[in-house]
Amino acid sequence: MRMLFSLIFALANLTVYAQELPNDGPLTLRPALQQLGTQLLQGKTGSIVAINPANGEILCLATNTPQGFDVRQAIGKPNAPGSTFKTAQALTLLSEGIVTPETTVECVNGVTDGNIKVGCHKHRSPLALKDALAQSCNTWFLMTFASMINDDFMYESRDEAITTWRSYMQSMGLGGPMHIDIQGEQGGLLAGADYLNRRYKDGWDGKTIWWAGMGQGDVTCTPLQLCNLAVTIANRGWFYVPHIHQNTTNKRYLTKRQTKVSPEAYPIVVDGMRLAVEKGTATCIKTTYPICGKTGTVENPGEDHSVFIAFAPVNDPKIAVSVYVEHGGFGADLAAPMAGLIIESYLKGKLSSASEARLKRIENKKINK
Repeated sequence: MRMLFSLIFALANLTVYAQELPNDGPLTLRPALQQLGTQLLQGKTGSIVAINPANGEILCLATNTPQGFDVRQAIGKPNAPGSTFKTAQALTLLSEGIVTPETTVECVNGVTDGNIKVGCHKHRSPLALKDALAQSCNTWFLMTFASMINDDFMYESRDEAITTWRSYMQSMGLGGPMHIDIQGEQGGLLAGADYLNRRYKDGWDGKTIWWAGMGQGDVTCTPLQLCNLAVTIANRGWFYVPHIHQNTTNKRYLTKRQTKVSPEAYPIVVDGMRLAVEKGTATCIKTTYPICGKTGTVENPGEDHSVFIAFAPVNDPKIAVSVYVEHGGFGADLAAPMAGLIIESYLKGKLSSASEARLKRIENKKINK
């Protein structure tokens, strides 16, 4: 009964937010996914967003906070994206020719630069791009991002390099509001030249901001934006602005938007995300139907945030998902299993008995922060 009340409350609140804009008909939400998302988030602070890649319809927009449902948790609260952002980095680096699929980087438990050390979990070394995505190698992405910003052959200045980088990210729907049909949307942060010149008055280079290479530091995104990032990868380079009204006639939500990314870059990143589920950091959701995913673990004071983006099936995507659980630990601890259940429920119409048991375990896990 409590779960039913929570679901009704959430749907009612979403309807209020949506109706503050012109009403274009019934909502796109799938009640079964909303209920499942609400169950998964019990006792936690976070959000689950699911989108149909084919048309931008929002299938699930579940949130929870200590005060209950709050849609701003998904659309109005930018946070560091962690390693989920490495997908966007890889697409940009490939498109600019900074790396190739064969580019390797040595990593032995991380990288040290002067008195700064960035750790990385144990994996074989060196790794090429697909395996760097699958194993979520921090060193690979820190070093290659820094090499792009410091490349004085490709770019006349650091300002030009970061402006180029930022333009790719914006084309994927990151950095600013996408103007969805729900009140309360916020943008996020993508470090640009003006921002960096103000912040680092004594000068900056690729290593000053290399944390952005792994989705930390001078970059923040909303869970909605992360889900849309997964949509752009699922579609190999295009998306519709996410929306919550069915049968909309608003051209904003009916216009296909292309990213700036080279079409040749997408199959490589898709393979890396598939490898993450098959043999990498997201094997906890390995299943008989093909899922592409990317884990994220966001460092912050206290327990890390657990983050995950995914889409499925690989070659005929029906759903893209992002999960963000504050203080949930590693990306594979909570966010990935939660996303796996959302995908299974949508594609299969129900959960298996093993997945029902996993749902109960997740539902009973409380995070008191």
